[in-house]
Amino acid sequence: MREVEEEGNPLIIAKGEGSDLIDIHGKRYLDGVSSIWVNIHGHRHPKIVQAIIRQIRTLAHSTLLGLTHLPAIQLAEKLIELAPPGLTKVFYSDNGSTAVEVAVKMAYAFWQQRDRPRKKKFISFAHAYHGDTLGSVSLGGIDLFHHLYHPLLFETLKVPAPTCYHCPLSLQYPSCKMACAMEVEKVMAEHTEEIAGLVIEPLVQAAAGMFTAPVGYLKEMRRLCDQYGILMIADEVATGFGRTGKMFACEHEQVTPDLMAIAKGMTGGYLPLAATLTTQEIYDVFLGEYAQFKTFFHGHSYTGNPLGCAAAIANIKIFEEEQVLTKLAPKIGFLKEALRPLRRWTHVGDIRQIGFMAGIELVMNKKEKMAYPLEWRMGKQVCDEARKRGVLLRPLGNVLALVPPLSISMKDLKRLISVVKESIQSMVLPRG
Repeated sequence: MREVEEEGNPLIIAKGEGSDLIDIHGKRYLDGVSSIWVNIHGHRHPKIVQAIIRQIRTLAHSTLLGLTHLPAIQLAEKLIELAPPGLTKVFYSDNGSTAVEVAVKMAYAFWQQRDRPRKKKFISFAHAYHGDTLGSVSLGGIDLFHHLYHPLLFETLKVPAPTCYHCPLSLQYPSCKMACAMEVEKVMAEHTEEIAGLVIEPLVQAAAGMFTAPVGYLKEMRRLCDQYGILMIADEVATGFGRTGKMFACEHEQVTPDLMAIAKGMTGGYLPLAATLTTQEIYDVFLGEYAQFKTFFHGHSYTGNPLGCAAAIANIKIFEEEQVLTKLAPKIGFLKEALRPLRRWTHVGDIRQIGFMAGIELVMNKKEKMAYPLEWRMGKQVCDEARKRGVLLRPLGNVLALVPPLSISMKDLKRLISVVKESIQSMVLPRG
C-alpha cells in the first residue's frame, strides 16, 4: 500500500463499453482480465442493462428469508437446466467466498445429521484459492494470502495440487500416471471416517497462477470420493459460465459434484450474486419438524437479490440466443496458437490454458524454472507496460493472466496478445 500511495494518480474508470473500460480522461483500455474474471458479454450489454432496468421498476429487493420472488424462482430453474445432472437444489448467496462457505457448512451438516459425527474434516489442495472469508481461507493454500490468518482457521487435510509444471513429486506427465492423485487416495484411505468433503477447483487453479490439471484428474477425484464416501465440492466460481469453453468445467469430464459453488460470471459481471447447487439427497437431511431445527441456518440480507437474479437470467439468455459457446471455440483455438511461439522465449517458462483462461509464467532461468525475485515485481512491471499500451492486466506473481470477456472480437483478441508480447519483450531480456 505504501507503493500504491507513492505512485499516486490511480486509474479511475468512468464507464465501460464492449471489451473496453474508459477512464475519466476518455482513454480506452482493453479489459484483458474481464474486471477480475466476471465480465462475460462485454460492458453495457443492452440485454442485461434493460433486464436490470425492468426489474428495478418493479422490485429492487425482497428477502428470501421465509419469502421468495419470481426472478429467484426463474433463475433457479435455469441454473438447474444448465448444471451437471443431479444438481437440483439452489441456495443463493452473495459472492464466491460465501458460496463455498455454504457448501462446506452443508457438507458438514449432512454428515452430522446422518449420525456420522466424526466426518468433519475437509481435503483441500496446495495452491488452492476459494475466497477471503475465514472458512474459505481455511481451504486455501496460498501462503502469501493466508499465512497471517493461520491461527484463526480450521484445520484441513492438505494434498498436492495437480500442477504438472511445478510437480510436487518431481515427476513428468504422463509417465507419472497421475501419482498426485494417488497421494489424495492415501489421505482418503487413512482418514475415511473423518472426511466430510473434498474441495476442488475443477481443471484450473486460477488464483494460484492458472495451474491446469491433467486430463482425467477431475474424473479420478469423483471416483475416489465415491469409493471412500466423501462429498465432492466443486468451486466453479472462476471456471463457470463459459470460461473453460463449456458452461461449467465439470462438463469436460462428465462429472457431477455433490455441491457446486458459482458466482463471478453468474450475472455476466454486472451485479454480485452467487449460488450453491446441490443434490436432493443433501437437501433431504435438512427436512424435519419445526422443533427438530434441521433447517440450514445460513442467510444473507441480500441473498437472491432480484436485480442480480434478473441480470443472471439475461446473462443465460444471451448464452442461448447468441450461441456464445459455439462462437467462442475458434477464439479459444486462436488464443492457443497465438501463444504457442512464446513457449520458445527464454524468459517464458510455461504457458497454461484451458478455454479462455490462460497464464504465461515468466522465469529468470528457464532450464531451472527459477522465478524472478519477488522484489523485482516482474509480473507487475509487465502489466504496467501493457497499461501504457492500453491493455489492463493483473499479475498473479510472475504469471500473466489472460482472461478476456468471452465476447471479445477477434481484432481485440489479436491486439491483446500483441500488447502482451510487446510488454514482455520490453521488460525481460530478449527472447531466445
